[in-house]
Amino acid sequence: MAGAAAVREVKAEPAIHESFPQHPLALAREMVGVAHRDLARVRELLAQRPTLANATVDWGFGDWETALGAASHVGRREIAELLIEHGAAPTLFSAAMLGQLDVVKAMIAARPGVEKTLGPHSIGLLAHARAGGEQAAEVFRYLEGLGTAGGIGVEAISEEELEKLTGEYVFGSGANERIAISRKAKQLTFTRSGANGQMIHHVGGKAFRPPGARMVRIQFEEGAKLTVRDGDLTVVAVRR
Repeated sequence: MAGAAAVREVKAEPAIHESFPQHPLALAREMVGVAHRDLARVRELLAQRPTLANATVDWGFGDWETALGAASHVGRREIAELLIEHGAAPTLFSAAMLGQLDVVKAMIAARPGVEKTLGPHSIGLLAHARAGGEQAAEVFRYLEGLGTAGGIGVEAISEEELEKLTGEYVFGSGANERIAISRKAKQLTFTRSGANGQMIHHVGGKAFRPPGARMVRIQFEEGAKLTVRDGDLTVVAVRR
C-alpha cells in the first residue's frame, strides 16, 4: 500500500553469554569431551569458535586436559591433526601418538627424563604411543626400550576393603558439601555433590590419588573419615 511504512526484517543477534569475553565453561567442556571421539562435532565447534582448538578443562584436583590431549591419549589421529591445523599447540604426547619419532627423541634429548611426565588422567607417554597404533609403532618401541615412560602403578587392595570405604562423607552443612564414595569392582569413584565423579587409585595404606594429580592424597581412616590434602588445602569429611 502506498505510503505505508516499509516492513523491515530484523535479524536476531545471538545472545551474549555472561562469561564474555571468556568462553563458556560448558562449551570448553564439550570440546574436550567430543575430542575423544566425535570428529564431526569437533568440526562444528571449530567452525563456531576456532579458538576452541585450545580448549582446556580441569576435571578435578588439577587433572587438566586439552582437546588435543584428549584426542592424543585415545589415538584419534584425525581429530588431533584437525586441532593442530586450527592452532592447538603440539605436545610431546601428541607427537608420540602421531608417530613423530624425531620429535619425541629430540624432546627427550633436550630434557632427559621428560618421558616420565604424565598426561591427562596420569596416562603415560608409552600409552599415548600405543594408542597411535601401527603409525606410532616405532615411537612405542623406542619408549618401551627406555623403560621409564610407562606411568604410575597402582597398589593392590581387595574388593572387601574397598567396600568398607564406600558411603557418603560430609564436610559442611551445605547441600553440595557431600562426597560420595562408590565402588565398581576394584575401582572407587569420588564424587562431590553436583560435580563430576572421578576414579581414584590406591597408592597404599588406604591412601588414594585422583587421576592427573600425583601429589594429591585422599586418606581413609577406619572407614569413618577421609582427609583430602591438595597442597595447602585440607578437607576433612566424616562418614554419615
